[in-house]
Amino acid sequence: MQELTWTGSLGVILNPILIILAAAFAILIVARLALSLVPGAAPRDVVAAEGPGGIVGIADSGIRWSGIGLIAVAVAYLAVGALMEREAGIIGAMSNRFIPVWVALAALFAVSIATKRRTGLYGKLFDSTIGMIGFGLVMFWVFAGVFGAFDLIQTHDPLAQVSGMKNKVPGTPLSRAGDGGYPHYLLGGDNLARDVFSRMVTGAWIVVQIAPLATVFAFMVGITLGLPAGYHGGRLDTVLTFVANLILAFPVILLFYLLVTPEIVETGIPNYMATVLFVFPLVFACVLLNSRYHTRPAFRTWLLIGVLGSMGWVYLSLISDKGTKVSVWPEALDLFDVPGGILVVFVSVVFVNAPTVFRIVRGLTLDIKTRDYVAAGQTRGEGTWYIMLWEILPNARGPLIVDFCLRIGYTTILLGTLGFFGLGLPPESPDWGSTINEGRKLLTIYLHPALPPAFALLSLVLGLNLLADGLREESLRD
Repeated sequence: MQELTWTGSLGVILNPILIILAAAFAILIVARLALSLVPGAAPRDVVAAEGPGGIVGIADSGIRWSGIGLIAVAVAYLAVGALMEREAGIIGAMSNRFIPVWVALAALFAVSIATKRRTGLYGKLFDSTIGMIGFGLVMFWVFAGVFGAFDLIQTHDPLAQVSGMKNKVPGTPLSRAGDGGYPHYLLGGDNLARDVFSRMVTGAWIVVQIAPLATVFAFMVGITLGLPAGYHGGRLDTVLTFVANLILAFPVILLFYLLVTPEIVETGIPNYMATVLFVFPLVFACVLLNSRYHTRPAFRTWLLIGVLGSMGWVYLSLISDKGTKVSVWPEALDLFDVPGGILVVFVSVVFVNAPTVFRIVRGLTLDIKTRDYVAAGQTRGEGTWYIMLWEILPNARGPLIVDFCLRIGYTTILLGTLGFFGLGLPPESPDWGSTINEGRKLLTIYLHPALPPAFALLSLVLGLNLLADGLREESLRD
């Protein structure tokens, strides 16, 4: 079986077009920059007012159309390549493997755009080009992680070692693929002869599991403590702010290293921290529902019993693990077991992010509590938790949503950093940080093991940043 090239037979047609468009785009960009430095050159708004003529207008039009052409060629590589599969080379074969992701993205965008006028801030996101691009990048990796969890995208077992595939270049065929086995390593093999493409996809699922949930827990902690600190002030604010500043004063990497080292893990400190930090969603749900339905005590009681009973069961299953320092729940009632490495990383991320969220919520509360609608709630005799959760918090949602997206990106980088240093997750884990670390050891000889997970991490964080920019842009228009 022959080795795959990057574009296969599809490249015979599209590669020359891509080269021409890329050269034209680069030349026009340089020319436009040079024209902007020429004294007396017409500014862009003047050219637009006088019509499309003029050398500056021609350069701008050329940049726009060559850029559109490059996007069209890229879409052609993916769309046509998905149909041709391995005949279109490595790009076509990978695009074919991602067909479930393309279908899910198309369906999500179609439904979202059709209903955008009825879905609030989420719908307004689709009025922002930057926001749509960021949302598309983020959801690509979310869908890739979800479908990868069901083995719908991977070509091989991410932990399987295939004889003769050590450090093989992308597109290398397997000498013994087996009946029904995928015949190529699309992105090559690593230093242990494992498939880099499959490990990249599986690593997305690890990020999708940990980063958003850890950020949610950090926000629960930060909101639950930040609201009363900013609203009441006084000694409570002083103590909580001091603790937050104390945690933030620690270097992040050193703090992570202290929390995930085996010696600290054996003491049970991460398990005790999980017991404390993971109770905050229960506290938040309790005060949220109690403050909302305090005028309907019968309904409130049954609602709290149902919600807190379910959340309490999940909480005890989450913190309790047989053989650890915290084993407080019968194994027969345990809903799931969180691997020790993932729990330590999860706790570490929540602990590091929560003080920053606390400071943001506290600052917003200090500003919003002086507004007239808060004074009106106080005049009506509303309780303090009702005012904080149903008057102040909804009016702080814009900055918090933007920070939530950015913080998922920070968390993704932190996970990659932990994996890169071999902290927390098991050594054989296919998370992106560990894969980059394994690939960088031979980076001067083999580029392919380290670059795919690095680009995956880059694209996800870039998407989250663009999504945050789009949300910020649209929230400011409200």
